Amino acid sequence: MKKIIDFLKKEMMLTLAVLAAVISFFITPPDRSLIFSIDWRTLGTLFMMLTVLEGFKQENIFLPFIRFAGRFTTMRGLSFFLICCVFFSSMFVTNDVSLIIFVPLTIILFRAGNKEKYILPVISMENIAAIRGSLLTPFGSPQNLFLYGQSGVSAWEFMLHMSPLWVSSFFLLFGFVCVLYRKNSRLPVYEDLSGAASSSAPASSSTHVEWDPARRSKRIAYICLFIMIVWTIVSRTSLWYWCILILLAVVLILDRKILIKTDYVLLLTFLCFFVFSSSIAANGKIAAFLTDSVANREYWWSILLSQVISNVPASIVLWPFTKNLAALLYGLDSAGLCSLIGSLASVINYRIYVREYPGNGMKFVKVFTLISWAFFAIIFLPFWWLSSVWRF
Repeated sequence: MKKIIDFLKKEMMLTLAVLAAVISFFITPPDRSLIFSIDWRTLGTLFMMLTVLEGFKQENIFLPFIRFAGRFTTMRGLSFFLICCVFFSSMFVTNDVSLIIFVPLTIILFRAGNKEKYILPVISMENIAAIRGSLLTPFGSPQNLFLYGQSGVSAWEFMLHMSPLWVSSFFLLFGFVCVLYRKNSRLPVYEDLSGAASSSAPASSSTHVEWDPARRSKRIAYICLFIMIVWTIVSRTSLWYWCILILLAVVLILDRKILIKTDYVLLLTFLCFFVFSSSIAANGKIAAFLTDSVANREYWWSILLSQVISNVPASIVLWPFTKNLAALLYGLDSAGLCSLIGSLASVINYRIYVREYPGNGMKFVKVFTLISWAFFAIIFLPFWWLSSVWRF
């Protein structure tokens, strides 16, 4: 029992989702229609994505970027490169995975150069980069994946409407990096014992890791599976369940342990919120209230509700009552800038940091909040206006 309680405390989002699903049964008694109202395609696609990304992490697919990071000699250059790695990789491997890959690398490199005071500001910007970089593609984040599948819009139309947020965020992040190093834009990453700049990383740097030639076939297989998943999402093929079977067959042959590492907690969280959303939508009075309240106020609802249940479950709850998809997406992809709970990616970033610096949780929250709110203050009104005039 103690282990179950500890697990539920650790996975608060899952606990909240289970409670929401149970409460929804009292609001609308479940029947057979509930099974068909669950978006099994999204759950299946998310399972494939999470499984392949575990393979990416195990096979160190991003090793070329990690090695390249060791070539930078100034803190401004290194910081912006790492932020760009998160920003662009999150478009393809989701925002949480990009943070899992590059935040630990940031900590290692900054420690090696005795620049630990810059770790918190930079990983806070990486957090923003993960949230804002992933918003461009239908598969960049779980909420994008769900809403793209539900909406029926084309991948081109989806990316076109998200591009203003994506482009502006990139240049804003560059500006934030320049502000961080405004007093010394040429600050060296590494210095020798005399305090002079050094052009190379210490020999202990993790950038010297090499690929195992014997595992080349696994790396190729995971990249091919990832391409198959992207095709499944973009094409909206009705054969998605065959793709799941193909993935299972390949992974069972290559490395069945990957299936154990898949994030089933996130999948179960999604399932519970699907149950909650379906039950709420099936209740006439509640559905009527949300329809009247959410319609044409999606931007504000998505930001505020995300601070309570995070942006992924908020997308599931609000979608049935949405009339302006742009406002919903813009709000959900801005909600993670307001607080840690606003995005699961922010919670993951927090966990990575406090694992390395126990007892510094409040320090993380202060720096993260300061930088994220500064970013949010710049973007929230312009994109609220854009979502109201450029609907889809």
